[in-house]
Amino acid sequence: MDLNADLGESSGARSVGDDAALLDVVTSANIACGFHAGDPLTMARTVALAAERGVVVGAHVGYRDRDGFGRRFIDVEPEELRAETVYQLGALAGACRAAGTTLNYVKPHGALYHAITTRPDQAEAVVSAIVAFDPTLTLLGLPDTLASRLARAAGLRTAVEAFADRAYTAAGGLAPRGEPGAVLHDPAEVASRILRLATTGTIGAVDGSRVAVPADSVCVHGDTPGAVEMARAVRAALEQAGVELRPFA
Repeated sequence: MDLNADLGESSGARSVGDDAALLDVVTSANIACGFHAGDPLTMARTVALAAERGVVVGAHVGYRDRDGFGRRFIDVEPEELRAETVYQLGALAGACRAAGTTLNYVKPHGALYHAITTRPDQAEAVVSAIVAFDPTLTLLGLPDTLASRLARAAGLRTAVEAFADRAYTAAGGLAPRGEPGAVLHDPAEVASRILRLATTGTIGAVDGSRVAVPADSVCVHGDTPGAVEMARAVRAALEQAGVELRPFA
């Protein structure tokens, strides 16, 4: 099982999360590329820390929406979205090269992450950008989406993630962030859920049922309060149960 976190989302005087502490725990790092969050210095520092710790780096590309932290849908023209995705990939790949590491995968952020699951124009723009930039990159996202099907058809590798700190609906989707209990904070509860996911392939839903959730990787959002404690609890629970932690890419 891989353990990933969204990192590099600070900029200037705005500090988001504890990247250094999370990089001591996770095996993969989704690093912001400056559009929804982050800046060149934060990107460089986060990539360097990941390289020092042997953590695999992925590009956390998103809409150009710093005010909304990339969580608002923006109906970007496909040609523009493709260009902006290539731009973000290039920025992070450059930071990786300077730090002596490589870019290995792509995980879209926030509203873009969800838009490419169903919208052909957005999905095609992101997938074509990845193929044009580096067809050896892996696309990380939700299972069996429009984007993942397009990616595989284009020859890209894909990987599936589950979320440690998000509640699931009975249909197997993520509970909307605005609903009570949609974001989890108790490290013991989160660790127990992910251990069961890793050993049974199922996770508890908000209505008390259990749903099948495939996962090559488990995400802890770096900006969630208590993210470090949750990530440590998840890693400890998995290791104690004999689950091997290793990067998916």
